[in-house]
Amino acid sequence: MSDVRLDKYLWAVRVFKTRSDAADAIRNNRVLVNNAYAKPSREVQLGDIISVKKMPVTYSYKVLELVSSRQGAKLVPQYCLNITPQEELDKLTTPRETIFVFRERGTGRPTKKERREIDALMDGMYFDDEDLE
Repeated sequence: MSDVRLDKYLWAVRVFKTRSDAADAIRNNRVLVNNAYAKPSREVQLGDIISVKKMPVTYSYKVLELVSSRQGAKLVPQYCLNITPQEELDKLTTPRETIFVFRERGTGRPTKKERREIDALMDGMYFDDEDLE
């Protein structure tokens, strides 16, 4: 096999779920081949380094063999080698900053049961027998 399109290769080694997803990513400059932007029709060569930006990580792959048909997940390591640096992979495990702050159960707003107990106490305080007379 002498020539394989970049979009077809990325689909075949399961970097993207569909070939059109691969082509869109290449057109939007999220894929670099040997540190240069490419077109979906670019031919992949043995030894090429392909960088794929999938936020927040930039994955890097080295082409070991050319393949044009979609491969099973167990066979992918024969065709490409994942050479993504560990610093990039660590970005997946960093805690995300969100507006919602985790709180222990029972702190903050009362639970439904606690609210009923509060209402029962308040009813007892406001409606004493003396107030009704």
